[in-house]
Amino acid sequence: MKNIIDENRRRNEALNHPYDPIKGIGCIGNRIRVNATRFNEGEVWLPPSMLADPLYQVASNRDQWVKLRCRHDFEYWCATCVTVKDKLSGRDVPFILNAPQRRVAALLEDDRLDEQPIRIIMLKARQWGGSTLTQMYMAWIQSVHRRNWHSLICAHVKDTAANIRGMYSKMLADYPPDYWEGDEPPKFRPYERSTNIREIAGRGCRVTIGSSENQEAVRGSDYAMAHLSETAFWSNSTTRAPDKFIRAVCGAIALVPYSLIVMESTANGVGNYFHTEWVRCKEGRGDKRAVMVPWYEIEIYRLPVKDPVKLWQSLDDYERALWDKGLTLEMINWYHHKRKEYSCHSMMQAEYPTDDIEAFINTGHNVFSLSHVEALRANCLSPCHIGEISGLSATGVDALRNIHFSSDPSGHLHIWKFPERSGSTLDNRYVVAVDIGGRSHNSDYSVIAVLDRQPLVSGGRPEIVAQWRGHIDHDLLTWKSAAIASFYHKALLVFESNSLETDDHAGCDSLFPLSQLKDVYPNLYRRRRLGQASNALENRIGFHTNRATKSLIITNLIAAVRDGSYIERCNEACNELTTYELNPNGTYSAKAGYHDDILMTRAIALFVATETPIQQPQDYTALRTQPTW
Repeated sequence: MKNIIDENRRRNEALNHPYDPIKGIGCIGNRIRVNATRFNEGEVWLPPSMLADPLYQVASNRDQWVKLRCRHDFEYWCATCVTVKDKLSGRDVPFILNAPQRRVAALLEDDRLDEQPIRIIMLKARQWGGSTLTQMYMAWIQSVHRRNWHSLICAHVKDTAANIRGMYSKMLADYPPDYWEGDEPPKFRPYERSTNIREIAGRGCRVTIGSSENQEAVRGSDYAMAHLSETAFWSNSTTRAPDKFIRAVCGAIALVPYSLIVMESTANGVGNYFHTEWVRCKEGRGDKRAVMVPWYEIEIYRLPVKDPVKLWQSLDDYERALWDKGLTLEMINWYHHKRKEYSCHSMMQAEYPTDDIEAFINTGHNVFSLSHVEALRANCLSPCHIGEISGLSATGVDALRNIHFSSDPSGHLHIWKFPERSGSTLDNRYVVAVDIGGRSHNSDYSVIAVLDRQPLVSGGRPEIVAQWRGHIDHDLLTWKSAAIASFYHKALLVFESNSLETDDHAGCDSLFPLSQLKDVYPNLYRRRRLGQASNALENRIGFHTNRATKSLIITNLIAAVRDGSYIERCNEACNELTTYELNPNGTYSAKAGYHDDILMTRAIALFVATETPIQQPQDYTALRTQPTW
């Protein structure tokens, strides 16, 4: 405990460094010490850009000097010109940036000073002022740097956007007149009788508010900046798609210096537009910096510790792990007491997430734990080969003759491991699962997945080694699946037969390809069910998914993902796991607008792999082929 107490003292000392935005002490960016006594400032630390400004040398009075510093020093401008309402006391106070606000402001300033477009996506915790910071940074640009520079504030509902603009109204109402750089006194005035648009008097900058519920009202304007708030809660329907709306708005914002897009939200489950965009940007594939402020960075979430020994003894494993993350005892003490307000820990994690995984996993109705999915994703990698497997023809017996792999960057087959050329192998070492989708590009995908069971012999984990995904006619898919299964040593071929049987009942004769295939490819998975006319059992080709069997295979997949009992190679498979939901009626499905085709092949393949006993190889010489590639 002595070591813990000593380390805690060191951690608190590192946090409690001085901060004075008027003096420039502890502020973001590089600073140069300057004696500004002639402007009644004394010794201050200034941004280098201010000293390089030609107006610095000719400033002759305090008002000129303050205006110049406000132009170059955002933190100084906030403390000097902006008044906000303090959330704890309710009093009007100067806007002094807290630690999380300074961290995010530093990122905004990095892009501005590099003359780059400013793009941020923020995953918010509560009560640190992310929306306030964003709005005041936009106000700073419009009040000091740019004229005729229009902005948009758009939230999930219009009242939220109006409240955000209310911060702006208060800032203008309390702005020091001597430091205002406009042709008229600072205030909002109506713009052409519009209730949604205000113009900043003397600057020519318009500020528009809107909501995801009334998207047409904010389209078509020449915005230079956009603050998109609570995007995880934006309406998503056939007529209101967040991704299309955001692309329409942001696509019109030019990629020029001082242009700005800030997308921010608290988490609202996985699979929605905000979560998808967050993951994309976090992985470096998007146009925005991904920023999260965890609860422990927020200064108000700390409690003094009277008895460190008593506190430590009361902590559980999770709370002690917070210490290992570098948190102080004061932070952990606050968390320990706040947690008692919630009936379960997951509710606390949803309100006060420690990281982005906690934030997303504890909101929404996702089936698979996001932390387990991310552990599964650790084994995902790019395929070693991309192309197609084919025979002498696309259909019929010749489709299974002279089977070979052809490399093609635009092919639909991704291969992580080729089948072994020779050597002892399990009977039905490979399981090939097929989920049948639609023919058009707007329909569900068809997916063929290859699972290798060989590692099970030595206590290892089965592994996804290949996958085909695309849109194709059902008869072509049937023969392509058989060609891929033949390539992988005449694998056990499992069709999810619902689509074929449904079409067949509708008079489409979709089962005909299977009736042809069974005569030339004998290693097909057959289910057993009670006959309709008698109690005799009969074999049927394919795995039929109904409410009972789907619950069975999904439950098995949940355990496999949780325990990491199989190796996934495809990132898209993990993405589908994150967007799979438990519905209020107890059924499972992909979130609206997302797919579960890859997921279903894993569920079927893993279930069949465990259902089918592992056997040492028998004499299947007639069934085996020597694949070529």
